[in-house]
Amino acid sequence: MSTSLLYHGWGVRGYYLVRQEFVEGRIVQVIGQEDWRLRCPACGSSRVIRRGQIQRDFRGLPIGSKAVTIRLAIPRVGCQECGLVRQVRLGFADARYSYTRSFERYVLELCRVMTIQDVALHLGLSWGTVQDIHKRNLARRFGKPKLKQLKRIATDEISIGRGQRYLTVVLDLDRGAVVFVGKGRSAGALAPFWRRLRASGAKVRAIAMDMSAAYIDAAGRNLPKAKIIFDRFHVIKLLNEKLSELRRQVQSSAEGLGKKALKNTRWLLVKNSENLDEKRNEKQRLEEALRLNKPLATAYYLKEDLRQFWQQEDKAAARRFLKDWIARATASGVQVLAKFARTLLAHEYGLLSWYDFPISTGPLEGTNNKIKTLQRQAYGFRDQEYFTLRIYGLHEAKYALVG
Repeated sequence: MSTSLLYHGWGVRGYYLVRQEFVEGRIVQVIGQEDWRLRCPACGSSRVIRRGQIQRDFRGLPIGSKAVTIRLAIPRVGCQECGLVRQVRLGFADARYSYTRSFERYVLELCRVMTIQDVALHLGLSWGTVQDIHKRNLARRFGKPKLKQLKRIATDEISIGRGQRYLTVVLDLDRGAVVFVGKGRSAGALAPFWRRLRASGAKVRAIAMDMSAAYIDAAGRNLPKAKIIFDRFHVIKLLNEKLSELRRQVQSSAEGLGKKALKNTRWLLVKNSENLDEKRNEKQRLEEALRLNKPLATAYYLKEDLRQFWQQEDKAAARRFLKDWIARATASGVQVLAKFARTLLAHEYGLLSWYDFPISTGPLEGTNNKIKTLQRQAYGFRDQEYFTLRIYGLHEAKYALVG
């Protein structure tokens, strides 16, 4: 076999083939290196003398379904220039690992379109070996996400399993890439992000978030010039929670037909009206429940009406709409609506800011779902650092994240 094929086929350059063997279904290529190619690994001098050798096996690119092993007796040399005795450097592999650089690149290419478990099974490797290769690559590329170009970001929390374990995630809305992952769900989880953001000199113009007082305070202190936009989905979700609370109150005091009509209507109340399934008579069931329960009907129709806030012509029209909605909710006589109206009034600035920067945490919700699926596919991650790196590289994953 020519040295050219060794180089182009397996990335092994500067060596020659001694022999080829077949051992237990593997192809073993025994290679050697001519003395005139030997160099001191410290100073690079060619004035060296062999001082023994050690045999090493390296995993090379497979041939079809056959695993390939590159076997080399690695020389130790004594340098006549600097006097050191060292093992020579390898041109095709890192001596710390048991695979060639071309094999490492192959594993990384597979990781772009396959899960870690799939790659391990395909190549006959341990899950840990594939993880180690992938982790070092992710650390090199995403270990410290660049923040300088951040303009529009979104932040939210995500539950990652049992025991109330949470992560706080920050997404670059322009690139769709996660730029920070913090442990926990408190404002303190973002403290390292704020420090790195200040050091980067980034000029963030807008941040989308929920109406958490701790997050609002932290964003106000660390991004005083940025617009805070309260996410529309969180606003409607909060109102849906109030609607469910009201339904429980009404159902507990209802009698006869009214009580029966409210049975199994929880999800009908929080659904958008256009999503009601007519084949399952969801619209008719909801209308019947609302007809028999006036406070619930008032809250439901006001909920549906609030969705129009984000469809106004401009900011001035949105301000008038919000003022009118708050007045109607306050005058409704429904306590949970009046309380929610006060919440909106206190957060008016962040709601109206949507008309300056129409952004939301919607893309982050999609990323959070991918994170949960990623965790399920791996049956959990024992290595938290690796899990974090996988999240940073999630926007480049090409394989289907199917839960």
